[in-house]
Amino acid sequence: MWLPRALLLLCVPGCLSLSGPEHVTGTVGGSLSVQCRYEKEFKENNKYWCKSPCLASLRTKIVETTKSEREVRSGRVSIRDHPATLTFTVTLESLTEGDGGTYRCGIHRPWTEGLIDLTFQVEVAVVSPAPTLKIVTSTLGPPSTLGPPSSLPVTTGSSMTSQEMPDASQHPRSLLSSVHFLLLIFLKVPLFLSMLSAVLWVNRPQRATCEETQFG
Repeated sequence: MWLPRALLLLCVPGCLSLSGPEHVTGTVGGSLSVQCRYEKEFKENNKYWCKSPCLASLRTKIVETTKSEREVRSGRVSIRDHPATLTFTVTLESLTEGDGGTYRCGIHRPWTEGLIDLTFQVEVAVVSPAPTLKIVTSTLGPPSTLGPPSSLPVTTGSSMTSQEMPDASQHPRSLLSSVHFLLLIFLKVPLFLSMLSAVLWVNRPQRATCEETQFG
């Protein structure tokens, strides 16, 4: 006979003046908060957070407030009642993948008054954090040197002045001039003199022969 009465504890979302988010998501290692809202008439009632199906016989309440304690902590889970705003907040810290599942915000109402608890179902999802991209920058210089990255000097064509430009060509020209001068002295001048002597030597007998012929 206890089953029908226990099933009455499972209230559909948004019924009996209790509401909240239907789905919440957190990341592994992080935290998440669930805020549930209630009506003014339940301002003095105890509020709790439980693992579905929140049956009293199973004692599935994780944390619960009391009239004297508006904020209660149990391990990684805490609950805080805010009567001024008619809300209470449940916080889960250091989340693990095992924390995912179906939970319920609840408001306790005494059995002596013939009333059942108000509950609102919340689906909790815990996901792994997205991988982070690390950018590695390298610097020039010895590893023991601390300071801003060093840079290598870069010489551009515009940095050279007009006076510096001829220096690259002056040395080849002077070298060519000295070589040409040496060739002129040791090769061309003797060669020219030799050719001139040969021409004079060949032409001299011919002139003498021509003169004898004319006189004869």
